[in-house]
Amino acid sequence: MTMTTRLTWNKEKHLQKLLGNASLSLLYKSSVHGSSIEDMVQKCSYQGSTIIMIYSMEYTIGAFMLDNFPILYKCLKEPCPSFFFSFQEKNNIIEMRTLFLNAVLKITDKCLEFYSSGVLKFSVTPRENNKIFLHYLILEELGIICRNPSSYVECEVFRVDGIKNDPGYIKKLTAVTQRRNSLLGDLRAYKPYADLVSEIRILLLGPVGSGKSSFFNSVKSIFQGHITRQAVVGSNNSSMTEQYRIYSVRDGKEGKYLPFVFCDTMGLDETDEIGMCIEDIPQILKGCVPDRYQFNPREPITPKHSTFISSPSLKDRIHCVAYVLDINSIDNLSSCMVAKLRKIHEKLLDCGVAHVALLTKVKHCDEVLQTNFSNMTRNNASQSQVKAINRMLDIPISNILMVKNYASERELDHMQDVLILSALRQMLRLAGDFLEDLPSEETGKLAPFCFFHKVLTKL
Repeated sequence: MTMTTRLTWNKEKHLQKLLGNASLSLLYKSSVHGSSIEDMVQKCSYQGSTIIMIYSMEYTIGAFMLDNFPILYKCLKEPCPSFFFSFQEKNNIIEMRTLFLNAVLKITDKCLEFYSSGVLKFSVTPRENNKIFLHYLILEELGIICRNPSSYVECEVFRVDGIKNDPGYIKKLTAVTQRRNSLLGDLRAYKPYADLVSEIRILLLGPVGSGKSSFFNSVKSIFQGHITRQAVVGSNNSSMTEQYRIYSVRDGKEGKYLPFVFCDTMGLDETDEIGMCIEDIPQILKGCVPDRYQFNPREPITPKHSTFISSPSLKDRIHCVAYVLDINSIDNLSSCMVAKLRKIHEKLLDCGVAHVALLTKVKHCDEVLQTNFSNMTRNNASQSQVKAINRMLDIPISNILMVKNYASERELDHMQDVLILSALRQMLRLAGDFLEDLPSEETGKLAPFCFFHKVLTKL
C-alpha cells in the first residue's frame, strides 16, 4: 500500500539539512499500519537511526534517535544521542527549534517513553486516544503551547539514512540549527546605527575567482531558502564581473528588502591593464560610482563621466569593505598582488572605512565551526593563512572571517549557513562602529570624504 506522509516537502527539506543532507524513508504511519505500539515496533525495530513525527491540530514535533529502535518491552541500556524539534512557520518562512538530550527510550505495550537523567521527557500513548506528553522543558525550548497531555492525529516514523554515527556530530548539528536561527533573527531585526542610513553598503574586493559574487549569492540563497545564483560567477583566470553592481537581498521570495546591500566589483589582477583599476576604488568608497558602471581596467572613472555621482550622500558611500580571498591561495599570492592589496588598504585607512578579510573556499565547515561558535580561526589547518593575512594587511584576527560559499551545491547546509551569516553579522557590526565614529559634520551635510580617524572595533 502506498503511503503519503503528512510531512510537507519544505519541512522534510529542513530536516534533511539539519541532519547533514541525510535521506528519510517512511517506515510506519499509524493510520495505515495501526495505532498500537506493537504495530509501530514491528515496522521500526532495528532499522538504524529513526525520527518519530507527531502531528496534532496545533503543532508538529519530532524526536530523533541515533541508535536502533528497540523491540517491545525493551529499553536502551545506555542514553542515546537524541534531539527533539518543532517547526515554526511565520510569514511563509519555516524555522526549526531543537533541543539535544541524551535520552533512554523505553517501550511497553501501552506507550513509548523517552527519559533523560531519570526524568520522563516525552511519551506517546496510542491506546489512550492518541495522547502525547511533553515535559515543560521541551515545551519551552520548542516554543509549544498546549495542554499536557494532549491529543495527536497522526504518528509517523522515518528511517534516517546517510547520517554520521557520531554523538558529538549530532549534538553539533542541533546547536548549529539553533545558532543559525538566532543569526537569522538578529539579521532580520538589524537596523543601521542611529538610522543614519537605510541600508549598509558592503563592498566586495578581491582577486579574480576569489568568491566575491559567490558570497553575495550565498547570502541571498540563505534568505531565499534555496540555492540561487543571481550574480554571475567567474573562474580563476577571468572575471565575469565587468560592471559595478549593487545587489539587494529580500527576506524570502516576496519578503521585505533587508537593510544591507552588496557592492560587487571586477576582480583584481596582478597586471594593471587586465583587472579592476584600483584608482576606481576611492570613487567607489565615496559613493561616486553608479550601479552598472562599466569598468575600464585602463581608465578610471572621473567626474567627466556621464553617470558620475558628483554629490554623494552618506547613504551612497561604502560603510564596510570585505577583502575576499581564497584561503587555499593565500600562500601563493604573488608579490604584485600583495603590493596591490596593500596599496588598496592604504586608501581604506586614509578614509577610515571599516574592513574585514573574508577567507573563502574553506573545505571542512565542521572543523572550522567550534562547538561554542567562538573564535572560528583557531583551527590548525587555517591558522597559518589567518596569520598571513594579519601580517599582510594588519587586520585584527577577530575580523578575519572564514566561509564556504555555495558553488556547486544544490542544497543549503546549516553549517555553511552559520559561517556565512556570522561573517555578515560581523561586517554589519563594524559598519555600525564606522557610522557611530563619524564626526557630526559627516552625519549631516557631507563634508569632504577623506578624513583621518580611528574606527572603534569591538573585539
